[in-house]
Amino acid sequence: MELLEYAIIGGILYGIFFSLIAIGLNLIFGVMRIINLAHGQFIVLGGYAAWVVSRHFGFNPLWAVPLCIVAAAVIGYPLYYAVVPRLQRSQDPEMLSFILFFGIGQVLEAITVLGFGADQRSLPSEALGSGNIGVFGQAFPDSWWWAAAVSITAIVALWLYFTRTKLGYATRAIMANRDEALATGISVNKVSALAFIAGLALAGMAGVFLPYLLGSVSPDQGSELTTTSFAIVIIGSLGNPLGTVIGGLVFGLGTMIMQTFYSSWSNLVPYVLLLVIVLIRPTGLLGKAVRSV
Repeated sequence: MELLEYAIIGGILYGIFFSLIAIGLNLIFGVMRIINLAHGQFIVLGGYAAWVVSRHFGFNPLWAVPLCIVAAAVIGYPLYYAVVPRLQRSQDPEMLSFILFFGIGQVLEAITVLGFGADQRSLPSEALGSGNIGVFGQAFPDSWWWAAAVSITAIVALWLYFTRTKLGYATRAIMANRDEALATGISVNKVSALAFIAGLALAGMAGVFLPYLLGSVSPDQGSELTTTSFAIVIIGSLGNPLGTVIGGLVFGLGTMIMQTFYSSWSNLVPYVLLLVIVLIRPTGLLGKAVRSV
């Protein structure tokens, strides 16, 4: 019973973090209908930002969170206008985005290797607190709670953006029908650029906690993180960013339960969940929410 409690509580914390890992990918797809195959590499860059802030400047790794937001704006704005409008004028933007962002991801990985080397980088566990916080008799490292707290804050901020701001209403209108949004006078490129920047910022913020939740960060993690993010997005609902929270929780609980009781099979969890849910409910667990936005 104690092991099951540990797996459930740990799975919720893990799932909240992986919701943040994947939500940026779904946001970009929902607004622009493009697949950012470089998503995982932007997460990795967030991990290296935390490593640089801690190792080279001696600051708390949490300072890398606002740094990632600023970096996302600096990188994302010109990248959006250089790439996305051209993709959306093509006959098949989704397929072309696969090819283009795959190439961007490979370039980013190569730059990461040149800048930091191919070795894994880790951070001391005490950088985010040396203790453990217990719930129902089960203790987890402080870093896990920090990751969950930042993830929840970011997800709530995104929800408030969607439901309480004019830009958020405009974003939802574009997600529902881009052509109709354009016809009503919405500045589609401006709103889409902000969504693109937000997607990259969310990825970088999640990456800050990679050295703690996954043990280390390395340049070759990007592809696996993109694949896992895509599986979580499909589980929740493709095109519904907040549905990613459900997908992340399902993924986290499934992974932690398997790691606790059948550790050798835990790597299969995201793919098995993906196959089962696609077969049972092809639109994802919140598929109806996508159609009703």
